[in-house]
Amino acid sequence: MQHGLVFNIQKYSLHDGPGIRATVFLKGCPLRCPWCHNPEGISPRPEVVVVEGRCLGCGQCRRACPFGASLPGDGPMPSRHESCMLCGACVDACPAAARQWAGRQMTVSQVLETVWQDRIFYDESGGGVTFSGGEPLAQIDFLRACLEACRARGLRTAVDTCGLAPAAHLRAIAPLTDLFLYDLKLMDPARHEHYTGASNDVILDNLRALGRVHRQIWVRVPIIPGVNDDAPGLQAIARFAAAIPGVRQVNLLPFHRTGLPKLARLGRTAPPLAGIQPPSPEVMAAALAVFQHVGLETRAGG
Repeated sequence: MQHGLVFNIQKYSLHDGPGIRATVFLKGCPLRCPWCHNPEGISPRPEVVVVEGRCLGCGQCRRACPFGASLPGDGPMPSRHESCMLCGACVDACPAAARQWAGRQMTVSQVLETVWQDRIFYDESGGGVTFSGGEPLAQIDFLRACLEACRARGLRTAVDTCGLAPAAHLRAIAPLTDLFLYDLKLMDPARHEHYTGASNDVILDNLRALGRVHRQIWVRVPIIPGVNDDAPGLQAIARFAAAIPGVRQVNLLPFHRTGLPKLARLGRTAPPLAGIQPPSPEVMAAALAVFQHVGLETRAGG
């Protein structure tokens, strides 16, 4: 039976496509965006998350860990250490659920059982199921199986992708996907690689190809102050998106800081952009005007 690594299924989601949706978050992403609001989705492996506010300081996690006695200090274990085998003993031992898994294996049937529970909301609102991440195309076989299962149940589907994947993967799921949410961050390849760890050549080529075979694409642009909120950069994205036949809408997503506490829970250091604040209403209004100027239906958020 097909399995995949899922780190969250968010019900009653209002920001990942039209209507009320369930968003299934799959682990693993080829990009390393420092503004990522789901850093627990980047690694393709399960991870232990520590919610410090729940920790009782009892040390049960250290006593349960096979390496606990050899690690310096006493009291609770750090969320990450070099000896960790991801055995889960510390998670099972924690009496306050302060230690949790980010990522668990699920079957297609388990995913469908969960999202099917809210089908009445999808029907009444025009919603459905969105597969996000991480990057859902990083688990292409599992993603395709989930999309096929949704289609068999009559559920509308959306895939939220950064576009950095083999073109064949996008072609394989295009007939099973009602809506693509396609992220564009920067048009300049060098700047894109500097900030995300990868060039955008494949991303742009894939969007061009997808636009020729799919007619429901929403381009999503995160607005990151000091990174991509300058007028020339936004104009370049707007011109590119306007030339893609399948693009029906652009959503401008203001940067927010919800990913930073998650980094601490994962035991990672804050990224260089940690000091950035969300864009002002004036910055968002100026960005909207850039995309509307080229005739694109554009919204803030969503």
